[in-house]
Amino acid sequence: MEQSRKTYNILFVCLGNICRSAAAEAVMKAVLAKHEDERFFVDSAGILSYHQGEPADPRMRYFAGLRGYDVTSISRPVKGYDFEKFDLIIGMDNSNVDELKERAATPEQEAKVHQMTEFAIRTTETYVPDPYYGGNEGFERVMDLLEDTCEGLYQYLIKRII
Repeated sequence: MEQSRKTYNILFVCLGNICRSAAAEAVMKAVLAKHEDERFFVDSAGILSYHQGEPADPRMRYFAGLRGYDVTSISRPVKGYDFEKFDLIIGMDNSNVDELKERAATPEQEAKVHQMTEFAIRTTETYVPDPYYGGNEGFERVMDLLEDTCEGLYQYLIKRII
C-alpha cells in the first residue's frame, strides 16, 4: 500500500527575516533537492515587519552563495494564518520561539513551534545567533549551524512525521 504524499509545510522565523530564516529557507530547499524530496513547502518570515518587502541582507546572500545557496526570499512578517498553514514553525533563538508561542492562538498551534537547534546533528549550540551586527565570522557560523540543523531537520521529518 502506497503512503499518502501530503505536502508538509515548514516556516523558518527570525527577527527580521533578512539573515537567519532567509538562509535557513535556502539551505532547507537545497537539502530537499539533494534528497530529491518534493513533499515539502518551505518559507521564511520575521517576528518584526521592519524589513518587509526587502531581500535578504547582502552579507547573508554572499556567505550563503559561497556555499552554493541562493537566498531569494523577500522579507515578510509572521501572520496569524501562518499558524494554520504551516505544520512546523521554527524559530532561530529563544526570543523568536517565545514570541511565536505567545502569538499561537491554541495549544495545537503552540505545539508547532520549535527551535532550530533542536534538530542539530553535530553542534551543541542552543540557538542560531543573529549575525546582523557582527563580522563575517558570524555569517559563516550561521551557515555552519544551518547546514547541520537543516540536514537534521530533514532526518527528523522522514523518520517521525512523513
